Amino acid sequence: MTEPVRLAKRLADMLACSRREAEQYIEGGWVTVDGVVVEEPQFRVANQNVVLSPDASLLALTPVTLLLHKPAGYEAAPDALTPGPAKGVKAAAQLLTAANRAADDRSGIRALKKHFSSSELATPLATAASGLVVFTQDWRVLRKLREDARVLEHEVVVEVSGEIKPGGLERLNRIDHGFTYRGALLPPAKVSWQSEKRLRFALKGEVPGQIAYMCDSVGLKIEAMKRLRVGRLPLSQLPAGQWRYLMPYEKF
Repeated sequence: MTEPVRLAKRLADMLACSRREAEQYIEGGWVTVDGVVVEEPQFRVANQNVVLSPDASLLALTPVTLLLHKPAGYEAAPDALTPGPAKGVKAAAQLLTAANRAADDRSGIRALKKHFSSSELATPLATAASGLVVFTQDWRVLRKLREDARVLEHEVVVEVSGEIKPGGLERLNRIDHGFTYRGALLPPAKVSWQSEKRLRFALKGEVPGQIAYMCDSVGLKIEAMKRLRVGRLPLSQLPAGQWRYLMPYEKF
């Protein structure tokens, strides 16, 4: 029996390349061990059959952006990618697996574990809410969603209970001095009734907890909330708990 060694070392010896180049091949999903793609350079191999794909490339991986339909109950706070979400609450990032890729994803991109482990949350969403959440490796997308957050419109539908106070809808739409939340003046929102117990919010610079605060101020309690759109990009028919890649022509 051959003593087990790291896959990166075995591949480097096979190809007479550097250890770093071997790691790039492996992390790029170009290497199989007994016919199964292995993306971890530290994976231990002994006598298994290690094969490099004929299509293998050392070109840097193109950064990707993932669109997730977060179900209610999953945490998507700014620090949700680090250990320690609230007790009993799962991080939304845990849904980013190959198994949860939407069947109708038309991007043609090969799903890699590196796409999930190094993607950063760009659009936080309250744990109790569902809807569109964006994770990205692309610094341009991240800058757009963060630096333009105060002017980028989000569309959210809210199921409410209770009776709205007289003049409540006008207050929600108020543009003269608006709402102050967590010490900051919020940009004006456009709020309208979609049905007897459903409100539609179109607002810029959405902050987790903001809509609940606004509703509470006019006598309404939120029963359910769903983000339908970020900028120009809609949630569309993406199933809950699944994700897809952002297409090259799609812009926020």
